[in-house]
Amino acid sequence: MTTLTLHINGMTCGHCVAAVTRALTAVNGVTVDTVTLGTATVHFDPTATTPTAITNAVQDEGYAVASTS
Repeated sequence: MTTLTLHINGMTCGHCVAAVTRALTAVNGVTVDTVTLGTATVHFDPTATTPTAITNAVQDEGYAVASTS
């Protein structure tokens, strides 16, 4: 498992946290560690998904991923 932290713009409330959590949980191979306002940390199986797919899931919910680490 690989750890990925996403720095997310546009999250302002608990609904945002829940939406991002749902989006990340739906990505095959991803286990959500934490999601807070502006940041999400996940563990993922690199044979099942990519950082780009994870970032796209968040962006599909309407949030901007400023950076990953």
